[in-house]
Amino acid sequence: MFRNSLLSSLVIACALTGSAVAIAQDAAAPAAAAPVNADGKPYKVVDGFKVDDYTMTGFRTWRQAACDRCHGANQEGMVGPSLVESLKVLSKDEFITTLTNGRPEKGMPQWKENPTVMNNINQLYAYLKGRSDGAITKSKVVPLSAE
Repeated sequence: MFRNSLLSSLVIACALTGSAVAIAQDAAAPAAAAPVNADGKPYKVVDGFKVDDYTMTGFRTWRQAACDRCHGANQEGMVGPSLVESLKVLSKDEFITTLTNGRPEKGMPQWKENPTVMNNINQLYAYLKGRSDGAITKSKVVPLSAE
């Protein structure tokens, strides 16, 4: 059942006109599972800054959550640690736990109440892991489809 009439109206209008629409994931829904590419990586990158849509969503989540305020625009650390270095040693599960529960003693907020972060946590991991692995060489990326 739809949570609000505006969303219901949008879906009905699209159904009547035959239009497709991407609807944001419900806040209670689990985050999308990460695709694994042939090389075993959760991201696809070309030329160091052109990424697949999944990884692009991670970059957009990074920007929307303003993670750069603490971790720096290049993910190399400021008040918070360098994520380029941290993701060399943190497992994906540890990354998800840290984002979900935060590290209040170190100033890291909990993100478990933020649907944007939680619904895109796997995509955010893919983006940051690409940066940490050195595959994504620029902090600002563009979609592969923009070629």
